[in-house]
Amino acid sequence: MSQASGDATLGRVTARVSFDREIVTLRRRLIREAATAIEMLEAAVALLGEPDREAIAAVLRRDDLVDAEEVSIEEACIRLIALQQPLGRDLRVVNFILKVNSDVERVADHACSLAKIARSLTGPMPPRLPTALKELAERVPLMCQRLMRAVLDEDVAAARNVVKLDEVIDDLNRRLFGEVLDMMAAEAPNRDALANGLHLHRAGRELERVGDLMGNIAEYVVYLSTGAIIRHESKRRAEPA
Repeated sequence: MSQASGDATLGRVTARVSFDREIVTLRRRLIREAATAIEMLEAAVALLGEPDREAIAAVLRRDDLVDAEEVSIEEACIRLIALQQPLGRDLRVVNFILKVNSDVERVADHACSLAKIARSLTGPMPPRLPTALKELAERVPLMCQRLMRAVLDEDVAAARNVVKLDEVIDDLNRRLFGEVLDMMAAEAPNRDALANGLHLHRAGRELERVGDLMGNIAEYVVYLSTGAIIRHESKRRAEPA
């Protein structure tokens, strides 16, 4: 082997090691960012049943940390693409990190919205939560935890199960609308009860959006492992019917 050929081979090996090391670091940072966002969501969900101003402020403060990390991870991914010019699965991995990074930051935003809703609740405390909202508050954080395990393991079957769970979340959100209407009708013309009803319906919508984001990330897991884009699978299955 010539000196030039040996140097080229060494350069490729060095670049490969550098790329792999950077990807490991980025994935660890992504998981930590996701863990923070999920913790914020769990705290915000608990605040709906028992609002506490200090705890609400703590959730809102943590959002700045997630925002800063989201930008930093994105910059690192763009730099990696520019310097390494990844192809094939390597490019899928970087694209996966970019997409999940963006959706994780949005989960933190929804957690902040839930905390603000808790701050807006008025009247007797703690407020009476509709059954569907209680179920959403239990299912969505659990869905997040299951998905993070699927992300860590690149578990396609678990990811597909999370996609199916999103349909359950959608059904609960639709059921919540009727429960809120009944609650507001029963307590009218109490203005606090009417306002709380609107706030609680919005809380369900925020949780439903987090479910959508989890479904998106689950689809990215399938894409990362198989290269298959399943984003519109359910729609295509429904079309013949």
